[in-house]
Amino acid sequence: MAQIKAGSSVVVLGGGVIGLLTVQLARLAGATTVILSTRQQSRRTLAEEIGATATVDPSAGDVIEQIAGPNGLVPGGVDVVLECAGVAETVQQSTRLAKAGGTVVILGVLPQGEKVEIEPFDILFRELRVLGSFINPFTHRRAADLVASGAIEIDKLISRRISLEEAPDVISRPAAPGEVKVLVIPGGAA
Repeated sequence: MAQIKAGSSVVVLGGGVIGLLTVQLARLAGATTVILSTRQQSRRTLAEEIGATATVDPSAGDVIEQIAGPNGLVPGGVDVVLECAGVAETVQQSTRLAKAGGTVVILGVLPQGEKVEIEPFDILFRELRVLGSFINPFTHRRAADLVASGAIEIDKLISRRISLEEAPDVISRPAAPGEVKVLVIPGGAA
């Protein structure tokens, strides 16, 4: 949907498992610049290990200035923005990070009924493509092939493995700092 091509510049907003997978997919699609924005230092470091060309910390200042401002990483904005955080603030940032004629894909899931303020004139005037993407049932085989071939790094995204018996306790608590994905192994953690 994003139509990432060789040489594209991409921003991924959100450093969770979806954002980190999306960084890798953007690089595989040919993007030469892939910037990840997330507050957690450990996830920024991991993103750079698996393909991000740069990362930014939104708590260090205005993300739009850091990325698309006159002295930013990509002055004027990027070709594609992939919103993966599911947070109102990053959805609002997404249209301001895209360059004129750019594409914004909303992948992050906000709570149903939540409203986000955007400026339709800006979208119209800069001719942005704003798309939503939820689930494509015809991509599972391709995803499995990418993992099996090693083209997508998933082992680094697994923070820890737990048994099925441990799952209720782990789910009931907030994720540990730096934790990306907890894998449940029925029959015991490996």
